[in-house]
Formats: sequence, structure tokens, C-alpha cells
Amino acid sequence: MATVESDWTLGVDAERPTLARVYDYLLGGTHNFGVDRDLAHGLLKVEPQARSVAAANRAFLRRAIRRLSAQGIRQFLDLGSGIPTQGNVHQIAREADEDARVVYVDIDPVAVAHSRAILGDDPNAIVIQADMRRPGEILADPAVRKTLDLSEPVGVLLLAVLHAIPEDDDPYGLVHGLRDAVAPGSAVVVSHLTNEDPYGTFEAFEQLSARSTTAAVARSRTEISRFFEGCDLSEPGVVFIHEWHPDPQDDPVDQHSTLILCGVAFKP
Repeated sequence: MATVESDWTLGVDAERPTLARVYDYLLGGTHNFGVDRDLAHGLLKVEPQARSVAAANRAFLRRAIRRLSAQGIRQFLDLGSGIPTQGNVHQIAREADEDARVVYVDIDPVAVAHSRAILGDDPNAIVIQADMRRPGEILADPAVRKTLDLSEPVGVLLLAVLHAIPEDDDPYGLVHGLRDAVAPGSAVVVSHLTNEDPYGTFEAFEQLSARSTTAAVARSRTEISRFFEGCDLSEPGVVFIHEWHPDPQDDPVDQHSTLILCGVAFKP
């Protein structure tokens, strides 16, 4: 008997893994294929803490949004938003303001399809399928302009996505262009794979990710700090994700296994 293909698999390339679906698997999600799970298992062999690292990155996202909300930011642009999981940006932001507005952006059709299913007809939260390497096109999108008021502060979220942008695609120009387009008081939030890992785990991750549609490029603390140029970097600066305003309620993370540096900066 022929297998009936699920709605979320229609038109999706299941032959090559994507980092979004690998991340989904590490977080315990089900919207992934065998090739994604194979890559995740390879990562777990070289970094057994990979699941907790993924969870720690998600926990950083929660803490950052709450900090931004406390600063009065009520609208968010989540680039490379990935596949929805528990505690999405609009849910966290609406703890502070039930009318908080969110635009999710991802290039992966699985992520977009599931985001749309979750959001339904929510008037203040939308998802668009777009390439984050073209921020001008994203900001000019009529649906984005309808949802976000760029004359007011915006939280620009770049969580575990910039390491998928190679130097040839000018990742710094991408971020600085977004910075220039948003209003004073806006924030830039970044988490990024780092090569400042004494155990060399990042090298194995880079090699494994080369099998995916979005190979990862690890960067140093100094290189990651460049993303915040032109903004005021908030304390404690660029640090490992478990070090950024830790919450006792978050699961503990081995400090040598995070692989990810992060920071939050505000546009003056």
C-alpha cells in the first residue's frame, strides 16, 4: 500500500539534513527525517551534551526576550526562527504585553508550515518564508511592514543562525543593515557557535554540518563581538549561553559543553 505523505513533508527535500530539523530533533521534536537524525547522532557521539546545549540556547532565548520586554520592547523580528517548540517568542513576549507583535522568518518550508499552523489567524504574529541573507527584502515585505512599526524599538533575534552564514555572504553587513533599519532603543540578540572550545568539538560540528543544506562556521569571541558594533553591549557582554543572566530554574549545563557564545546589545 502506498504511504500517505504528511502535510508537513509535502514538497520538502528529505535527502539532505537541515540544521533546523537537527535542532528540532535535539529538542525532542518530531518534525525531522532520518538524515536529520543521523547527523544529530553523529553530533551526539562527539558532543554527548548536544541535547542540553540546544535546550540551553532555547533557555537563553527566553531570558533575553524577558529582558527586552522589561526594557519596553514590544515587537520582535525572529530570523531563522526554526521549527516551533515549547515557549515560542510570541508566547514569552506576551507574558509582558498580550499585544506584543512578532514576525518569524525562516527559509525552511517545514519550519514555516508549522509556524503558520501554530499561529493560525493571530493578527499580531506572522511567519514568512524568506532568505535572511536578504534583509532588505524581508523588511520591505508588506506583511512585515503591517506587523512591525520600524519607527518603534524592535528586538532583532538571531539565535544560532549566523554561523550558517559564510564570510562570502557578508554576515556582518547583514546584521549591521538590520541595526541601521530599526529605531533607537532596538536590540540585537545573537547566539553563535564558537571556535573557542578547548576540546575541539566545534571542528567535528563543522564537519558534520557540511553534510547539511546549511554548513556551520564557528567564530571567535572577537568575531562574534563584531556583530554588535554600533550598539551598546549589555552586561555581561559576549559570554557562553549559560553565563548570560542565568536562571536557577533552567537545567544545568556543563560549562565546557556549551559551544555557543551569546550577547545582547541595544541601539543608542
